[in-house]
Amino acid sequence: MQHSEMKISGVGICHGVVVVFLLLLSTTQGSSLTSQFLSPQNAARAAIGLRPLVWNARTASYAQWYANQRRKDCALRHSNGPYGENIFWGSGNVWKAAQAAALWVSERKWYDYRSNSCAGGEECGHYTQIVWSRSKRVGCAMVVCDGGRGVFMICNYDPPGNYIGERPY
Repeated sequence: MQHSEMKISGVGICHGVVVVFLLLLSTTQGSSLTSQFLSPQNAARAAIGLRPLVWNARTASYAQWYANQRRKDCALRHSNGPYGENIFWGSGNVWKAAQAAALWVSERKWYDYRSNSCAGGEECGHYTQIVWSRSKRVGCAMVVCDGGRGVFMICNYDPPGNYIGERPY
């Protein structure tokens, strides 16, 4: 199993990603944190014919517990727990859950199903965890870190995915 992480600076985001963020913000204003995390991920699963992930209280509780551990330092470190895991850090305090989920999903463009690998030098492990066919349950959390250190977000997937040598779907 591999874990995936993403670090985003509040500056220097490419134009295409900004457009995705603006679209997501316009459609997720006022929606629950749960649906902000779930909607982009389940749309990615639906696009390839997979059943949606179901929000799970146990994995959400674990995600919140771990996010609270990161609140003091906002370190982009994995929990090394029993679940598959995607993590995100962004500077500032205005990041939305839908933005993190959309960034993870956007790695689809780097995943090549035929070779079961990412394009050279690119990351696609967040995407493959999201579309791991055996993952059924998800729980996510976000915290604004102390001292203006940014925003930390995490999603945990059960059963975990991203096993080396296996295809996600």
